[in-house]
Amino acid sequence: MRRYLLEGLMRRPLTETAPLPDADAQDQLAAAFARTVRTKLGRSLAIRHVDAGSCNGCELELQALSNPFYDLERFGLHFVASPRHADVLTVTGPVTHNMAEALRRTYDAMPSPKWVIAIGDCAKCGGCFADSYAVAGGVDAVVPVDLHIPGCAPDPTALLKGMVALVERMGSGAEPN
Repeated sequence: MRRYLLEGLMRRPLTETAPLPDADAQDQLAAAFARTVRTKLGRSLAIRHVDAGSCNGCELELQALSNPFYDLERFGLHFVASPRHADVLTVTGPVTHNMAEALRRTYDAMPSPKWVIAIGDCAKCGGCFADSYAVAGGVDAVVPVDLHIPGCAPDPTALLKGMVALVERMGSGAEPN
């Protein structure tokens, strides 16, 4: 046992170094997003998130938006605990039968205008869980969806780009739900 412990302590980790982020692209995306939010809304954008039955892969990427690298707060975005304070509802995972009513009630509790973003492939069509007896379907089977961000799981940059696209549509003729 002692030998394995010493080998584990002396050996280098088996992980690869992380790729260097494209700082210029991140800064340009950040500037575009902040400018768009301020122009279209004139205030912060409040987001309410619902996990409708996912594997938590998309939640991990969504939570990464709050870390110091992405820092959603500097863009005028923040997550809220109550749907009564939210402008946008983000949903991850296939909607299970147990979560369908909770998702519908969350959507109904939001004030108008309101927008819904389905995050990930499972939220679109159920993904690999689509044939399960417990799954009611994608998010659009329960509430109307304004934007779908594809991927399994979409990275934080894709999430930011999707949110920029939604905010740009807010001021145009696109009617929210």
